[in-house]
Order: sequence, then structure tokens, then C-alpha cells
Amino acid sequence: MLDAAQTFPFLSEVAPAIQESFRREARVLHLEAGAPICLEGDRCRHLPLVVHGTGRVYRLSPAGRTLTLYRISPGESCILTASCVLSARPFPAFAEAETDLEALAVPADAFRAWFAASPAWRGYVFDLLARRFADVVELVEAVAFQRVDERLAAHLLAEQDTSGRVSRTHEALAADLGTSREVVSRVLKEFEHEGLVTLNRGSVVIGDAAGLARR
Repeated sequence: MLDAAQTFPFLSEVAPAIQESFRREARVLHLEAGAPICLEGDRCRHLPLVVHGTGRVYRLSPAGRTLTLYRISPGESCILTASCVLSARPFPAFAEAETDLEALAVPADAFRAWFAASPAWRGYVFDLLARRFADVVELVEAVAFQRVDERLAAHLLAEQDTSGRVSRTHEALAADLGTSREVVSRVLKEFEHEGLVTLNRGSVVIGDAAGLARR
């Protein structure tokens, strides 16, 4: 069953009976990039534990603008899904596979039982909750108090690879920041005019990281 033990070390700390239950109940889930994981209003019947790939959780405005709330990396799960399973409330956002994704999906009833019985499961969920809460607070502060150019500059610096490339479209960057593609394109053109970045199809290459940091 994939490499669950390496990706989720806390599983080795749970009682043997719960480990055996996990092996029986968890099923392998394969999703292609762009495939939906959960839609707004859905009743969450499984909790996905991501083993490979990345998921994205976002909100959608009435005008169709998206705002990325957080991403789900290997070793993580969706805290909104966990809270919905525990509270029996509908999912309040959208979740999708950002890349090809493999996960272990555990049934809601089993997860509730493990959460109630296992300190290791509770510790994993509460740690995930704390980290996601910090992410969302940081996002709210950025949206409320920073200009788009400041947020975009910081986001590019955070997302760059070792060569200074950010492999994201203007539309994807806009979704990350909760603004429009037109606004992102305009700010990127300003950055390019100032010699801070070079714009390519589907990517941005940072040419002056120090200058971008000052922005």
C-alpha cells in the first residue's frame, strides 16, 4: 500500500489494532492534475492522506475569481475535510489535484473512530490544524494589508526553483493571490520593465531577486 509508513510517521505510533484497521480500510486513490477532490457543499465521506503530488484548496467568488487557501503536500491531509468529517458539516470550499496525485483515502467512520481512540491520530490532526490556521492568518493579513505588487513579489520569491524560475501561468498566480489575471499581468509587466523578471509562456524567471525583495 504505497509508502504510507515513510510518508506518515505518526502511523507507527498508533495501536497495532488501529494499524491493522488502517491497512484494511484505506484505499489507494489516483487523480490526474486538475481532477476535483471535493466540491463546495459536498458531504465528506473520506479523508485523503496525500502520498505523492500536490492538492489545492480554494474559494471561488460569485464573479468566478479564485483564492488559494492552502496546498496539501505529501505527508499532509486536508484539515477542512477532517473538520467536516468530524462535525458532519458540508465542505465549504473546493479541492483539486494540482498535480498528478496519489493518496490514501480512509472512510469517514473509520477516521472518526481512530481520532477518538488514538492520541497519535489526534496529535497529527491538531498539528495540521495549527499549521493551516497559521497559513490562513498569513493569507488574510496579506490580502488585507499588502498591495498586490508586494504580495506578488513575495510569492514569486517563495515559489522560485533553484534557477530562479516560477513555473506558473498568470492565471495560476492570480488564483494564488485572489486577484484577477489582468492585474497580475499588469504588475508582471511592470516588474519586467524594471528588469526584475523575464516573462515566458507559462513561467516567470527572476533576474533580480534583491530588487524583487525590495518591492
